[in-house]
Amino acid sequence: MKSVKFIYIAILVVFISSCKDEFIETEPQATILEDNYYQSEEQIFRGLIAAYDPLQWTFSEGAWSSSVMLGEIRSDNANAGGDPSDGDQPGWQAIDDFLSSSLTLESQAFWKKGWWGVYRSNLVINNDNISSETVDAFKAEAKFLRAFYHFDMFRTFGPVPIVDHVILEDEYSTIERANLTDLFEFITNDLEEAIPLLQDSKYTGSEAGRVSRTTAQALLGKVYLYWADLANDDPNLFDQAATHLNSVITSGQYQLLDDYHQLFAFGAKNTEESVFEIQFTNAVPGDWGGQEFIDGNMITQLVGIRGLCSDHPEYDAGWGFMLPTESLNAHFLADDQYRRNASITSPADLAAEGCSVDLAEQNTADFDGYFQVKYANYSSYTAPNGGDINLQKDPNQPVIRYADVLLMYAEALVRGNGASGDAMQYIDMVRERAVGPGDNSADFRNTQQLMSQEGLTLLDAIWYERRAEFAIEGDRWFDLVRSGRFENSLFSAQKAGNLDQSRVYLPIPQRDIDNTGGSLTEYPSPDLFN
Repeated sequence: MKSVKFIYIAILVVFISSCKDEFIETEPQATILEDNYYQSEEQIFRGLIAAYDPLQWTFSEGAWSSSVMLGEIRSDNANAGGDPSDGDQPGWQAIDDFLSSSLTLESQAFWKKGWWGVYRSNLVINNDNISSETVDAFKAEAKFLRAFYHFDMFRTFGPVPIVDHVILEDEYSTIERANLTDLFEFITNDLEEAIPLLQDSKYTGSEAGRVSRTTAQALLGKVYLYWADLANDDPNLFDQAATHLNSVITSGQYQLLDDYHQLFAFGAKNTEESVFEIQFTNAVPGDWGGQEFIDGNMITQLVGIRGLCSDHPEYDAGWGFMLPTESLNAHFLADDQYRRNASITSPADLAAEGCSVDLAEQNTADFDGYFQVKYANYSSYTAPNGGDINLQKDPNQPVIRYADVLLMYAEALVRGNGASGDAMQYIDMVRERAVGPGDNSADFRNTQQLMSQEGLTLLDAIWYERRAEFAIEGDRWFDLVRSGRFENSLFSAQKAGNLDQSRVYLPIPQRDIDNTGGSLTEYPSPDLFN
């Protein structure tokens, strides 16, 4: 096999590992040639684990590649942050200010993570050495992953190439961006083919994090929602989204966690609300020299509270990135403070807990007076097997929660051919939980009251819920882009002045443009969205 610069294909398969305490926990054991591998169900399963692995990558190419950070820092929810010099992590400062370029290391990190995931998924999907129902199920999981990686890359870079096989060097010059329709047809076909072959019930215990049928149905609904939005609000595509999201709801496998504050509490993983969640572990020691081998969630230290007192009862100090904006703080209505307090905090809030913050350590250009706490840098994190503790903190990353399914379903009903009255009951489920634990049926404003008292349309009410419910979880920027609601007025004057609406996506790395002889373009052209 030839070496491939475009998507970093190597002739050796790594991350061949056994299933241990957690499904995604990996321990490189051998270096095995692809030509003599994938000869048994066990080997194909190990290849499947390898395909899951890039989901964990939060740092590579010398840069952070967290979709949570991208979805928040790029949006009006958060600023880049860092040290007071405003020169800390210049790539993220550029992303924050709409000044990133094809030479920005963060673009390379996101690009690498996505295409490694596609490559490893293709190795499982396209293997014909062995046939069985078990192998067919493994291939269905890999098809989900290939669809997810393509969708995630689309959200980051706009329409990207469709890669359904291992790309060889003589194909470089043929690699080009797909148009929106072809790309979304490919993604939805992968998911629709996978769904009947996936396990019906959600995985638990040591296999939590593997995708089941409802996981794929939820992602398929989300993909159709984006497609409908970007295809001039196509009501039929919204109906498709509603159909698949309703399948998740009627499965009866999920429910909202009673206490919103527990969603990101220390040790909270794979709750009854989790539909798709990226798994992290602190069991595998890591060091800065092998970033893609790190199985901890590295952003926890990065986005922890900078300058925090040393004796806070729960948190250690962090490096101060992803600083919430005043815009996000002001978004939470007066009766929505329980949800606000589970998402962000302030020096005054921390002082009430008996802990001060050194404001001189904050990035004054980015600090609006708030810190995020969903990815809190808990002092209880440990590194049981040694290694750098900063690389081994292990909160999972929720990708799709049941609340997301409910709100996406409500949106699909409103924007498709569904009934608005039906949509309200699902919004109300999310609103009732937001007030606090227990039965709050008599203590919250339902959607009808919210609309009447705040002067909102039903779609406005959904947008309010999405921003409040998923604050600091990485969806905000992508919601703004897919719905066409990103505009200069959302941002500071300096940032707004840099917002070029033809460059809302990250640019493809220059080295990959060069490797294809220019067949890849830095940004997608408008005709690709037709």
